[in-house]
Formats: sequence, structure tokens, C-alpha cells
Amino acid sequence: MLRSMEQRVVTGSDEDPRVAELRTAVSRLRRELASHPVEFADRGIAEDELASLDAMAGGGQPEVPRLRRSLLLVAGAIGSVSALSGALSQVRGAVELFGTAPPSRN
Repeated sequence: MLRSMEQRVVTGSDEDPRVAELRTAVSRLRRELASHPVEFADRGIAEDELASLDAMAGGGQPEVPRLRRSLLLVAGAIGSVSALSGALSQVRGAVELFGTAPPSRN
């Protein structure tokens, strides 16, 4: 997170550094998944959820429960593909920067 904060200061951007980190991580995983030569059963699910994560990040302030749900679906879909584990870990770390969702008021 420190790296992202430094980038914000240097670039003068108003973008939340957590959002920037999420966008970078999702972009990396999407590229690596697209170039992965082996087809697997849940690849479409992973691609759809990565698109959803990208859209949430593009919207500014993503909802933590939706981020976590998408992360779970992506991890379940590609978790056994060891070639993608580094990029998946980066996405997981980016989602964790958002902390936990506030408690619901039921």
C-alpha cells in the first residue's frame, strides 16, 4: 500500500490508491489468463468475474462484499492453475486493502 500512496503523491492523482492497486492487479491477471495456453472448465467464470472486478474498480469506490464475492469466484475458478498463482495473489492483496465491509444493520 505504501507504494500506491507514493504513486498518488508523485502523480497528483485523486484516484484512491487502493482502487489503482486493484485495477493494476486485475489487469495483470486478465492478461496472464488470456495468454494461458491451457483451457480449463471454469475459465469463463474467471474471465467474467475479472471483468466484474475491473468494472467495480472503474466505478471508483467498490463495495467490499461484492469484491470479496468476485475474488472467491475467481480463486475457485483458477486456484488450481499454478501458473496464475502470483497474479491471483496480487488481486487478493488488492482486495484486502479495502478491509472488511461495515456490519449490516439488521
